[in-house]
Amino acid sequence: MTRLPRLRRLMRRGGDRGSSSLEAAIVVPAFFLFVGLLIYAGRTSVAHQGVEAVAYDAARSASIARTHAEAHTRAQAAVEYALVAQGLRCASHDLDVDTSGLDKPVGQPGMVTATVSCTIDLRDLAVPGVPGQATVSATMSAVVDAYRATS
Repeated sequence: MTRLPRLRRLMRRGGDRGSSSLEAAIVVPAFFLFVGLLIYAGRTSVAHQGVEAVAYDAARSASIARTHAEAHTRAQAAVEYALVAQGLRCASHDLDVDTSGLDKPVGQPGMVTATVSCTIDLRDLAVPGVPGQATVSATMSAVVDAYRATS
């Protein structure tokens, strides 16, 4: 009878040994994976917002041009400037400008559309399952002044 309570005390004392180490071995990597995925989501979200602003700047710059060639030149210059202003470091970027709205007759509003794609580098995250690069793109439009001078 005296032996049973002593045995219970010994089992209680040594039964939890190592459980905190096991919990840490499971929880800590999962926590770092979760933090890495949050950083990935945040960086792609910030990059998408920046690319939207760049696309709008490109569309607006192209919409105030008088010719298609001038519109493309203005849009490209706006992209180069806005990428630096937004702090986006694209591994590569692409611009596509639809200037068909410039062909509308005077008095009719037209639209100029710019699509900007930016490839962001994510290799520094080192999170399993996250690609090394992600491409973020945005399309924005701007209204061409209906009463602009054409020459």
